[in-house]
Amino acid sequence: METTRRTVIAAAAAAGLTAATVGTAHGATVRKPVKELFGKLADGTKVHRWSLQNGGTRLKVLSYGGIVQSLEIPDRHGRHRNVSLGFDTIEDYVASSPYFGALIGRYGNRIAKGRFTLDGKPYQLAVNDGENSLHGGDKGFDKRVWDVEGFTSGSDVGLVLHYTSVDGEMGYPGTLRVKVTYTLTRHGDWRVDYAATTDKATVVNLTSHVYWNLAGEGSGSIYDHELSIAGSRYTPVDSGLIPTGELARVAGSPFDFRRAKTVGEDIREGHQQLLYGQGFDHNWVLDKGSTAKPEHVAVLRDPSSGRTLRIATTEPGLQFYSGNFLDGTLVGTGGRVYRQGDALCLETQHFPDSPNHPSFPSTVLRPGQTYRTTTVHSFGA
Repeated sequence: METTRRTVIAAAAAAGLTAATVGTAHGATVRKPVKELFGKLADGTKVHRWSLQNGGTRLKVLSYGGIVQSLEIPDRHGRHRNVSLGFDTIEDYVASSPYFGALIGRYGNRIAKGRFTLDGKPYQLAVNDGENSLHGGDKGFDKRVWDVEGFTSGSDVGLVLHYTSVDGEMGYPGTLRVKVTYTLTRHGDWRVDYAATTDKATVVNLTSHVYWNLAGEGSGSIYDHELSIAGSRYTPVDSGLIPTGELARVAGSPFDFRRAKTVGEDIREGHQQLLYGQGFDHNWVLDKGSTAKPEHVAVLRDPSSGRTLRIATTEPGLQFYSGNFLDGTLVGTGGRVYRQGDALCLETQHFPDSPNHPSFPSTVLRPGQTYRTTTVHSFGA
């Protein structure tokens, strides 16, 4: 028994943990989350980094923006590598991050001209993407410091993140109390549970903005990654990337990912929608719609490493963004520059600009209701 304990402690130490952080559940080793200082904001606010490990997956999360700084998974030979884009310093995240790994809110994606009307009252949001509001405004949830607590539960390990968005923040009505739970399961799945309540009618659309490259962060283009999306329609956009309101069929277009194909297969087609987005930057209407429990919606595979990412969600939409605006000016955790197409995002969500499209699934949250969505990321090789 003592020999086994020494072995466990040694393994924990190699992972940067201490003996006090090691427990057991159902005979399996469960390591508690480890907290360390990552840096400070200009006003002196401390930013911490939390490290989690379970089922072969290693996850590092910042209290700033709930950011996934790195997520390491093994390839077909058992070799771990970080598969998410990010930075080494808090200064880089504050200065120039294009939402790397961040929690997004109050409203993921775009709202046209930053305007909407709710219960007959007009609202003007912060505008930060041309004339439109993107990902909650110029200081959305991605730029807030969250309260974070670590936990272990049975054979799972995770973090609970809390943030209270006051009435009028970035122009949104109502005080919104948000709870997001990151869980690493014993199988190495990363589960994200979102919950929120409000004291006044408002709109909410929370998501996560991880940039994936399953070959490894900084390894180059994801155009050879194979992707499938269980969506027969998508929401076309105008030149400002705002949905037109149409639910267009993907059949016969570059947007048909119902059967797996490489990301780069059709990305250079002269389709007007690809010209607007400089690649894919669109919301897929998932065939399953909104569901009470997470259902399978997408698979991403890197042929070179064998790594796979399977996504299941309760959400009705999936924004596929092919890293079109990475321009070679950012240097990531691996010391390499990020160029166009060096990663992609698969953001589970409600639809962009839903408050201005009554035919889209509603994003309205009222007092007495609880906003709840779940997305599960399953990794394999």
